[in-house]
Amino acid sequence: MKISVSFMLLLLLGAVPPSESVECQRAFPEDIYAVLRETTASLVQLKADMTLQATGQAAQLKTEVDKLKQQLKALEQCLKKTVSVFAEQSEQQKTEVDKLKQQTQVQQVAFSASLVVAGESRIGPVISDTTLIYKYVPTNIGNAYNSNTGLFTAPVRGAYHFEWHFAGDNSGGSAGWLVKNSQNVFAVYERQASGFMSASNGVTLLLEVGDIVFVRLAATSFVFDNLNHHTTFSGHLLFPI
Repeated sequence: MKISVSFMLLLLLGAVPPSESVECQRAFPEDIYAVLRETTASLVQLKADMTLQATGQAAQLKTEVDKLKQQLKALEQCLKKTVSVFAEQSEQQKTEVDKLKQQTQVQQVAFSASLVVAGESRIGPVISDTTLIYKYVPTNIGNAYNSNTGLFTAPVRGAYHFEWHFAGDNSGGSAGWLVKNSQNVFAVYERQASGFMSASNGVTLLLEVGDIVFVRLAATSFVFDNLNHHTTFSGHLLFPI
């Protein structure tokens, strides 16, 4: 059976003309080359398409990144502006608070003082009118009274009330004035033949900012003070105007 089939195949091959056999042999590799060329071209085109697509995606991605950078820069500028405005508002609020505190502190004015801190002192009789300097200052709210000069300086325009007390004995008379700037306002006077004596007075004044008030001892007069603080000078702001 095998011999018969082989014989038939030989007959068929013998029946094919030699020229057709050569053409079949030539056509087969040429078809392969064509397929290879087409495949190569397809691969090249695919690579080109992929490169183009990648380039497009990279460009699009770069555009998006640049856009995000611009947005971030705008947000940073906006944040800086907001922080600057907030800081400015905070500074303004702090300034207003400090101003209100100062105004409140200015409206709190009161002091009391006497001639000596400790021991005993007799001033006078003086040759000419003399400003009394009260050294012992237990109260000086607002620091409007100066214990180095004896002067009270009005920190705010308003109505102020003052009181002053002189103490002496039979060695001489005690007399003096409360002075506003350079004007004698109200006076005190006391003189007696024996024993301890005192004189006092009080007044309410309208003062402008910077006005000064002090006590002046009259010429030929004297005052006395000791640890009991008999000779005093006091004042306080009633209300600002």
